[in-house]
Amino acid sequence: MVEYMEGARSRADTGSVSERVSADPAFVRLRRRFALNAGLLVAGLLVSYTLYLLLSAYARDLMGVRVVGSVNVALLLGIGQFAVTFALAWAFGRVCERGTDPLAERIRDRVRDEETVTGRVVGR
Repeated sequence: MVEYMEGARSRADTGSVSERVSADPAFVRLRRRFALNAGLLVAGLLVSYTLYLLLSAYARDLMGVRVVGSVNVALLLGIGQFAVTFALAWAFGRVCERGTDPLAERIRDRVRDEETVTGRVVGR
């Protein structure tokens, strides 16, 4: 019975910490920043791929232009989709390293310090 009560208290403490953190303006800013970054990444990928599809469907003459030997514009743009994907993923990582990750670390450290002060150890 005592173990059950301690487990319930621990779950309640975890809930209150997560509720406080989710209402924290810094956490809200972190979520917005991440959502904006992820949205821009997805939008960039969709625009790039949609442009490639539209060119493939409606600009057949342009896509059929030979560049070198049997390599044409369509093949180069198709391979370019991989380059665009990797470039956007790299840019997303850089933006997160500079803006999102430091903010997340500050929030995490503040929560851990708060847990240490109150005597609770949650999520370690």
